[in-house]
Amino acid sequence: MTDVSEHSSRSERFRFAIATFIEARREAKLKGKAAEDEGELEKYEYGTWIADAARRAGQIKTVTHALKATHPDARGSSLYTRPNLLPSRAEVGTHSLGENFAEDVVGNAAALDVFKFLRVEVDGQRLLDWVLAGDADLRHAMHDDPAVADEWMAAFGTLVRNEPKAISHELAKQVYWLVGDDPTRDTGYHLLQPMFATSLAHRVHAEIQDARFGDTNRLAREAYRVRKPHDGGYREYRNLVARKLGGTKPQNISQLNSERGGVNYLLASLPPTWTRSRSLDLLKQRTVFQVFLHYAGVRGQVRALVKLLKDHAEDASTMTIRQARERIEQDLGAGLAAFGLEQQQRYAPGWTRESACQLPACECLWLDPGRAELPSRPGREEADESFRTALAHGDWADEVAGRFANWLNDQLREAGLTAVGDIEARHWARQAIVDVTWPTPLQRQAGGTA
Repeated sequence: MTDVSEHSSRSERFRFAIATFIEARREAKLKGKAAEDEGELEKYEYGTWIADAARRAGQIKTVTHALKATHPDARGSSLYTRPNLLPSRAEVGTHSLGENFAEDVVGNAAALDVFKFLRVEVDGQRLLDWVLAGDADLRHAMHDDPAVADEWMAAFGTLVRNEPKAISHELAKQVYWLVGDDPTRDTGYHLLQPMFATSLAHRVHAEIQDARFGDTNRLAREAYRVRKPHDGGYREYRNLVARKLGGTKPQNISQLNSERGGVNYLLASLPPTWTRSRSLDLLKQRTVFQVFLHYAGVRGQVRALVKLLKDHAEDASTMTIRQARERIEQDLGAGLAAFGLEQQQRYAPGWTRESACQLPACECLWLDPGRAELPSRPGREEADESFRTALAHGDWADEVAGRFANWLNDQLREAGLTAVGDIEARHWARQAIVDVTWPTPLQRQAGGTA
């Protein structure tokens, strides 16, 4: 008697979860429509909706590698391979996901709600998992007639399948891989088709989103901003590219692609570059811009700006040239921000107090903000308090931006561009003001140049 009662209770949990999902679908679909639309209402009756979902289940399939991410019009096979069944390798790949992976779904976008239905969880597992296990209580919850219930269970189970024979397509990526000794013989090649690892891409996207917007990194950034210790780590992914798949209809590529809004991050496929400034001793400099020119990539960016302005002196106001110039300016600004942060991290707070420091006050404030947190020195209280006041007031940012602008104008003049002056300097200063104050930009604009 107890077993019967337990089975009945469990079956009711299945039925309740299914009915709740169908009701939510009905509410979302019929919101704002006339209540007397009986034809629409009948579609959301319990048995009717499940029967229709079972009919449409064959229009979609679960995959781990999606073909349409390569080309939306490709008509070949997508693949489903459990990561834990793949060979283990040292490199990161789908095999790295193990048992914890997100299944994707491809096929008719109008049938994706079937997969959403089968992702409903009961007792810690999805309905799809219970379907594949042939759960008797779920079968009974679907329909009282065992024959009908078996038919529906079988239909839903077809979501996890592979075609008997994989099919490629002319729009799929294909690579001819030499396996013979003679590259002139067509029979000496295997035709390989690299597949888009959609389950792996989804995990990578989740990791990057957490690094960018998650609470752990947010707390670390906040601790850095207020100059306080922080016990947790910090993750950052630089030089990312966002590849959009599917345009305005990302669901046509796959379900997971739709959940990401079509965004698929590409990591920088580059070896690390280790660079150091030519002069590490800023105490010997009258201005840090003597060092900044030799900072990573800056000299090349200045040369690119010079070439652009020289080559397009007559059509400098066209949209294409303006956009090209803005990209170089943005790269210079990013370099300025990175340079400032690197110097702040390289030197211990208070290094600008040393008598050998010859930098102007605004550059000291920019590169040594931690000095304001140090206790005042005996006999130098007034100077140290003045530093704190100047840092809080923020005029130093305008002065640094102005010095940057004048420095850039000097570089252009030395390269033979004589038609640069106050107008250009004000423009460079406005561009630089936020970069100078990164990572806590001041909400202000540069009014002029120093």
